[in-house]
Amino acid sequence: MRNSYFLSQPHQPFFILGFVNFITAMLIFMLSFKGVFLLSVDSLFFHGFSLIFLSFTPVFLGFVFTTFPRFCQTSVIENSRYQNIFFLFVLSSLLFYLGAFTTPFISTLSLITMLGAFSWAVITLLAIYKTSTIADKHDPFWILSGFGFGLLSLVVFILGFKDIAVQVGIYLYLFIVVFSVGQRMIPFFSHLMFEKKENFLKIVVGLLLVRVVSESIYANSTILIDLALAFIIGSELRRWKVPFSHPDLLLRILHIALLWIPVAFLLSAIASTSELFLDISTLKLGIHALMLGFLLTVLIGFGTRVTLGHSGNMMRLNQVTIYLFYFTQVVVLFRILTSLIASFGFDFMMSFDISMLAWFVLFGSWAFIYFKVLIFGVKLK
Repeated sequence: MRNSYFLSQPHQPFFILGFVNFITAMLIFMLSFKGVFLLSVDSLFFHGFSLIFLSFTPVFLGFVFTTFPRFCQTSVIENSRYQNIFFLFVLSSLLFYLGAFTTPFISTLSLITMLGAFSWAVITLLAIYKTSTIADKHDPFWILSGFGFGLLSLVVFILGFKDIAVQVGIYLYLFIVVFSVGQRMIPFFSHLMFEKKENFLKIVVGLLLVRVVSESIYANSTILIDLALAFIIGSELRRWKVPFSHPDLLLRILHIALLWIPVAFLLSAIASTSELFLDISTLKLGIHALMLGFLLTVLIGFGTRVTLGHSGNMMRLNQVTIYLFYFTQVVVLFRILTSLIASFGFDFMMSFDISMLAWFVLFGSWAFIYFKVLIFGVKLK
């Protein structure tokens, strides 16, 4: 088993696990949200933890395990090391689902198991960072810092402060990790020539810290911070001259993902204004715009690129994948539409159902095409 092709590269098992959890966790959440059955844990806790740590984390961790040694110009991670971390992630996932239907105690065991697996992953990345002899460790530092915030989010989840844990997990962990990787790799892939601003990431991370603290103290108090983030990041992307209509679809989807960042923070400011002053619920519009618009779009783009590039396949998209790239944006827009319908006081369940169906179509279709590549190394025609 440990010598199988499936486990031969770090991204393969972690991608598989992440995509399986994207489908499983969302199916359970959808059915519980519609009242088909009751969970033994809070549904928002289930939704937040399962998406952040069972779904997004394995995919991005698989990518970072592949690229971080290259960033630091060190040797690759030993197979046995990332395989053991992977099996702990699998155990945590199984315990979490079991606990959701039995007792919260088992869910807590899942969180503790995840803490062990995640800590091992961070220690692995830290060792790579420390042994690296490169002069410029700017980007690896921020990637590692993001994973450090991931550890903090996990501890806060275990302590029971789920709202704060979700804020830390999304804005200080997932966003910082993915944006740190993206602002390095996407311009490199696209051959964008510009001089990086030394303090850009420091300013963004500082504002995100203030944002999380402010939101934790008083809900919807982050309007000005969100507007500042939208302006600063949007201005930087404009300076990079990112071609959002790039002819290469593998690059275009990554460019579109970057565009979603300032849009998501702008929508977050609008949503907070509506909820704070007009008492209008937007069903977490800002968070979902960032999670789906930026993180999900990057995930599909990077996931496809890495799967093709590390399997000996040509860096060429088949027609179904081209449709899936566009369909990713359909998933995002339907989720935003659901929030807008709810904000006007209308019944949003039909839109919710359509957005869920779109979600399952997206992940199911991607899995149908690329799981055989990840598991068996199949060459696509």
